[in-house]
Amino acid sequence: MGRPRNFETDTVVDRAMEAFWTHGYAGCSPAQLAEATGIGKGSLYNTFGSKRELFDLAMARYNRMGSELARETLSQPGSTRERFRAWMRYTVDTEFEPPVRRGCLLVNTALELAGHDAEATKAVNDGYESMIEAFTERLERGQRDGDVRADLDTRAYAEFLMNTIGGLRITAKVSEPDTLYRIIDTTLSTL
Repeated sequence: MGRPRNFETDTVVDRAMEAFWTHGYAGCSPAQLAEATGIGKGSLYNTFGSKRELFDLAMARYNRMGSELARETLSQPGSTRERFRAWMRYTVDTEFEPPVRRGCLLVNTALELAGHDAEATKAVNDGYESMIEAFTERLERGQRDGDVRADLDTRAYAEFLMNTIGGLRITAKVSEPDTLYRIIDTTLSTL
């Protein structure tokens, strides 16, 4: 009989997500994962199978958390433009939180793995699609509320916003918030 687990799986996945987010998939060693999670390498692999399986769980968690937070932010009172400005500024502001400008796990994974790793590409696309759906729903609500023009292709505009946010995440690595806020204002002036 094996030893009983002394950890919560969700907590381990959250801590692994933080490590992958900071160091990337390739840059996160098994020793770093063990240190970040507080679980020995053997227990990590016995529980999660492999570094990759743990990464996949971390990506799914990140996607779920991001989508939930976006939907919550976009559903609060205010016009569609105000809610998207709040969401986009939040994404910029998080880029500047210490200790490092680590960007977005989805964008980082797209840059590191997508294109040559089918599973990573799917995880990134799933995350993007979830966000695009949330954006589309808010834009459609704005059309019903009368603060988004009726002829706007909500899906296409949601894709445009998602692309802009990806660009903001990358630009945040080398720019300051004021530049990114101007980009947000310019983007939303087209809404």
